[in-house]
Amino acid sequence: MALRKNKITKDTKIPRHIAIIMDGNGRWAQKRLMPRSFGHKMGMERMIGLMEHAFDLGVEYITVYALSTENLKRPKEELEGLFNLFRNHFKEYMARVCDRGVRLRALGDVSLLPEDVQKILRQSEKDTSAFVGKGINVAVAYGARDEIVHAVNKAVETGEKVTEESFSRLLYTGEVPDPDLIIRTGKEVRLSNFLLYQAAYAELYFSDKMFPEFSDKELDKAIVEFSRRTRRFGKTDEQIEQKE
Repeated sequence: MALRKNKITKDTKIPRHIAIIMDGNGRWAQKRLMPRSFGHKMGMERMIGLMEHAFDLGVEYITVYALSTENLKRPKEELEGLFNLFRNHFKEYMARVCDRGVRLRALGDVSLLPEDVQKILRQSEKDTSAFVGKGINVAVAYGARDEIVHAVNKAVETGEKVTEESFSRLLYTGEVPDPDLIIRTGKEVRLSNFLLYQAAYAELYFSDKMFPEFSDKELDKAIVEFSRRTRRFGKTDEQIEQKE
């Protein structure tokens, strides 16, 4: 019965934009007596599978938290393992999804990354820049507070007051719609400096699964839970019902 309850049907409301904090890769590997780098590789493979499944369901935008500004303080060995994933697998894996006509954007201060990794990301952005309608945002060397400060400085440079709409366009996410659903795996219950401005009215979903074990069925479960919720955006239940 539980499986039936978590099954997506024609009546399920599919979020337009899903953001994922892919937590637990290293812990998943260590539990199996494997190096953390192995967990990151398995996490990247799972990320691609989830993206394909999400787009098949009708999701239009996916944002994944790949590397935070705080993560850049991790041991050099672990960082090199992460960068090697970009060097050796990123283009191959992303081609599986982007060949569907999906545009890729890198969110964050990419200048903090090794030069060859920067080139890989910029080339992927260039190769998919003509695609419209669907998008993948890879948050790398990303921190939400840094993003907000960056946007404020850009606004100051214009010398003009901003509105919510114009300020949103100055963020790394630019014209991408705000996330409807933010998922975090790995048993942690916080946003960890991720999309703080954009998350104002996002539905939050936390999973005890480590990211490499967050299956397509687990994503379905999160989406069904999202579909059950009433998104009021500050309005009353009566106002929502009248609108429907």
